[in-house]
Amino acid sequence: MIRRTALRALTTVAVTAALALPLTQGAQAATPNTAAPATTTPAAAVNSDNDNPFRRMELDGLRADFQFMCPTGHCVGFWSLVLTKDVAQQDFDGGKFFVYAPATGEFSFFLDTDIAVRTVDHPGQVRLVDTEFLRSHPRVEVRYGNPGQPDRARVVASATTLM
Repeated sequence: MIRRTALRALTTVAVTAALALPLTQGAQAATPNTAAPATTTPAAAVNSDNDNPFRRMELDGLRADFQFMCPTGHCVGFWSLVLTKDVAQQDFDGGKFFVYAPATGEFSFFLDTDIAVRTVDHPGQVRLVDTEFLRSHPRVEVRYGNPGQPDRARVVASATTLM
């Protein structure tokens, strides 16, 4: 029980850091030397293709998605990877979605609303935000099946870091 609580606390800290980084970078980009017009919003500054941390990755079955979330009244803009419409519309029955790095056998997490979770049940819940994990592994896969037997699970989508 203590191990599970510690893991949840650690993943919460990791998610908070992952979500705060794009906001911090966006805030810096949104603070020009001259006064901005009243119609300019921080969202416009943060939501540029140059800020997309996934632009140098080869995505198969995944797409980059920019979203705002206000979990505690403080809004955060962030990039994530979600399943493409074609993949999300496939039939999935009897398993769970999970993020797996086949080269190392390591798992990552999804962001479900504002909670980091290891597995999700539905394709619409697949949302990867752990950019550090994605960059530190040459290939990361979204798999569907039994996380206890990742080698037998179906590869649904993948992200490959271009070097």
